[in-house]
Parts: sequence; structure tokens; C-alpha cells
Amino acid sequence: MNMRNILMVTSLALSVLTGVVIARGGQGGGVATAATGAEAKPMIGLSLDTLKEARWQVDRDTFTEKATALGAQVDVQSANSDDNQQIHDVESLLTAGAKVLVIVPHDGLAMAKAVEMAHKVNVPVISYDRLIKNSDVDLYLSFDNVKVGEEQAKYLVSKLPGGKGRILRIYGSPTDNNAKLFKQGQDNILEPLIKKGDITVIHEDWAEDWKPENAKRITNAAITDTGGKFDGVLASNDGTAGGAIQALTEAGSAKNMIVTGQDAELAACQRIARGTQSMTIYKPIKVLASKAAESAVAMAKGKPLIAAASVNNGKVDVPSIFNPIYAVTKDNLRDTVVKDGFHSEAEIFGGKQ
Repeated sequence: MNMRNILMVTSLALSVLTGVVIARGGQGGGVATAATGAEAKPMIGLSLDTLKEARWQVDRDTFTEKATALGAQVDVQSANSDDNQQIHDVESLLTAGAKVLVIVPHDGLAMAKAVEMAHKVNVPVISYDRLIKNSDVDLYLSFDNVKVGEEQAKYLVSKLPGGKGRILRIYGSPTDNNAKLFKQGQDNILEPLIKKGDITVIHEDWAEDWKPENAKRITNAAITDTGGKFDGVLASNDGTAGGAIQALTEAGSAKNMIVTGQDAELAACQRIARGTQSMTIYKPIKVLASKAAESAVAMAKGKPLIAAASVNNGKVDVPSIFNPIYAVTKDNLRDTVVKDGFHSEAEIFGGKQ
């Protein structure tokens, strides 16, 4: 049986690099692992929830390019937001000989089964951007998603006159653990203001599978209930922001409406440039995908990894690597997404809705 990798867990509280070296063979423990004796070109299995959103296409392309440059081959599967299909995809990747699995779960709870399946054949699993719950998943790479929600809410409140107003809240998919973390961050900012009476939530709902059409339906319900008399839309990502803006535009209620977002998708950046969307959260996806590829290839080749944080997933403290986030408005589009080469100036400022 192949040994699984070693993860060095370090503490950010220490000024010098120290840590505990944890080794594990077989199942259990929730520490990052990898097979030794890896092939010259180990195969990495990338299991995606969906490719319908432009953001995930960037993740796929960047991950594949980086892993290939590091001497691995990548097999990509997309489940089209279907849990059963994603389990089938994982089975296929394992049968094909994947040395490491990188999973973006559609449902963080359902994919615990995938981790169990992989560990039975001594294959480590990286939970990518979304946390796989109640499992001994080996490594988690993402952003500080609570902070994402806090930044969205802070921005919205800062743009309301006197920090007071009536808002619509559109959460993400209820099966996505990140959606709950975004809401947690938003709640951290909003709950004290709601208790004071400064903020009134006129309507709130979850957008199943993050679909813009579901966000549009939620916004239409809010418009019907209030006659369009509210001040802002706290949308949890750019897709739901787009759906909300479409509903607001059709109802003639888009003018001066504050709308948040996340992911810095091209369409959202174009809307920000034109003034129909107020902000987005730029998460350097290429940095995240590249780091995930580096980690996966290292695990496949038996090299150690360093994780400076951990997150409890309901079963274990999962070694975690987090990347920075940036609030983006019309004022700093050029200094963030354009400067990083995420989108070009021509794409954003010359684009059409």
C-alpha cells in the first residue's frame, strides 16, 4: 500500500516557522497526504460542481495549465450541479488512476462519500474553494469567506444615507457551505444595525444552485411586495447580482440601487464600469487555482505541504490555506482586476452588457 503524504501544520501565532509534522497512512486524521513512488506524470482528478459560471472555467483552465507545467496530467469532470453525477465522476476518476482528487463540491455534505471512497484506495482529497463537510478531507484551499460577506455588507451600509435603509438579501445555494459563510459574515455586520432599526430587510431568500434566474425571481418578489421601494440588494455573487439587476431594470427600479456581488466576473466588471452594479469581491482565482495545482502535484509526488490554518468541518480540523480578497468598485477596477491581468481594460470598459 502506498504511504500518504506528510503535512506540516504551522501556527501563524508564532514568529518563527514551527509546527507538528503529522504522517498518516490509510484513513482518518484529516491531514494532507500523498502517494509515494508517483509516476513521471501523475494524474490529478479535478471534479467540478459546474462549468456554467465563467468563474469556474477560469479555475479549470488555470489549474490544468499549472498542473501540466509541473509535470502532471489532469482529468476534468463537471457534474452540472448534480450530486449523483459528481459521485459517479469521482468513481470514474479513481478508476482511471487518479493519484489525488481535487473536488469542488456541489453539496459539501454529499461529497463526504467521495472522500471516503478515495481514502479506501489511499487517494488524498483536496477540497477546493468549498469545504467538504463531515469528512476527513486532507486539505482545504479557499478564501476567508466570512470576510467576503463582511466586506459586502460593509460596502452596502457605507453607501446607504446615514448607514440606514431597506435592503433585499439574496443568499447563495443552500447546499454550498460557502454561501452560509458569506451569510455569516454579512450577519456579523448587519445584525447590530437591524437590532437598532437602522437596517430593514424587506425580503430574503436562497438562490438555489446560484442561478441568476432564481435571483431574478427573488428580486421580483421583493419588488412586488414593496413596489420597488428599497435601497439596496445584498447579492452574494455576481451571477445573483446579474439576475437581480435584470429584474430591477425590467421594473424600472434599477436607478440608484446599490447592488453587491462577488467573483469579479467579466459581465459584473462591465456592469460596475457602467454603474449598474456597485461592487464585487475580487478573489484572485488564478492564484488559488495555481496553489491548488501545486499542492495536488506535490501530494502526488510525495512532497510535504505547509498549511498555516485549519477549519473544522464537523468531523476534523482540516489543514487549510487561505488567499486574500479585495473589494472592487468603479474606482479601483484598474488597480485590481486589470492590473492582475484577470480582465483587460478593453474587455471591461469596452464591453457590452
